[in-house]
Amino acid sequence: MSPAMKDETDTEQTSGNWSWWPSWRPTSMTLLKSAEAKILAYIQNDVWSRFVTLPNQNRIWTLKVTNKSARKHKDEGRVSNLLVQWLRKSFAHLNMPPSLSIGAQTPLVMIHGFGGGVGLWIRNLDALSRSRPVYAFDLLGFGRSSHPSFPSDASLAEEQFVTSIEQWRQSLGLERMILLGHSLGGYLATSYTIQYPERVSHLILVDAWGFPERPQPQLEGSGGQGSEVKRLSPSRWGKALTSVFSLFNPLAFFRAAGPWGPGLVNRFRPDFKRKFENLFDDDTMTQYIYHCNAQNPSGEVGFKAMFESMGWAKRPMVQRVHLLPPSMPVSILYGTLSWVDPSTGKTVVQIRGKSPTSITLIKDASHHVYADQPEEFNRVVESICNTVD
Repeated sequence: MSPAMKDETDTEQTSGNWSWWPSWRPTSMTLLKSAEAKILAYIQNDVWSRFVTLPNQNRIWTLKVTNKSARKHKDEGRVSNLLVQWLRKSFAHLNMPPSLSIGAQTPLVMIHGFGGGVGLWIRNLDALSRSRPVYAFDLLGFGRSSHPSFPSDASLAEEQFVTSIEQWRQSLGLERMILLGHSLGGYLATSYTIQYPERVSHLILVDAWGFPERPQPQLEGSGGQGSEVKRLSPSRWGKALTSVFSLFNPLAFFRAAGPWGPGLVNRFRPDFKRKFENLFDDDTMTQYIYHCNAQNPSGEVGFKAMFESMGWAKRPMVQRVHLLPPSMPVSILYGTLSWVDPSTGKTVVQIRGKSPTSITLIKDASHHVYADQPEEFNRVVESICNTVD
């Protein structure tokens, strides 16, 4: 086993100074592991699950899902590739094309959104791994991955996320990948692709967060000659509430609720139970969400550093999409019922001009497109992947 790979049976990391909280909060990494295992038991294809250790000793919890039939033909492919190598040497003067190789499908790498984890892809992993390996991992600071401290500066927090993704890629030895990100994952996937474009064959953004610029305050009055133009300002109560809530991490109330936390998840996010009700008839998914987010806040702190009031990104990605290589294919997916405004996608298309950029709307899907309409989502993503190889 490579030094960068750690077996899933390795001792789970504790939450440092927060380790006393389980006496109040009914959670632990062990409970998160159990909830996740119940979800992943539904995967039919082969699953490789490990902690990938980064140079700074942070660990990224990782899944690799491959088609069972791929294992069946693995030895055949190895023999075929040896034959290809022999042919290259024997007939080098013929300049055989480098594409003459067996089983070199570009892997699909999936990055979850804020507060998520690998378990949320349960309705997608089997379908998308039919023709290529699929990797999914818990972002640094989320789920079962390490929960280090994050800086309060937006650019530094973003860089810490992106650097961890690149170190993860290096540790696994992935040369190129199709990179898919949902919500916060879409924002980070774009930032990664800007910095490491040679590692990405196609960028897929699913209801990505953090792209639009924050709207300017509306003006009062017509603004015509002789009229007084005033900016609308929030009420004193609104300002006070915003100031108070800005002191806390986004999901602090789940942790502060202690033993009532799991019930709050069921109450405030009953949609998660409905999205997966054909797989689970109990609270499996909401329990998983709770345990993902009741741990020591880490990635949540990094996310907080990256947004301003009401969730707008401090560094809107729409200001940087022009830095993507003109030849980089970008596919943008939105749910028609999502709170994310698809008009931002049109802005991205305009900014990129003649560069390959497409927008697809998934009917009757909310922000969690992959769970609301999994069959259509899987079909669209698989079709995109097939354009790569």
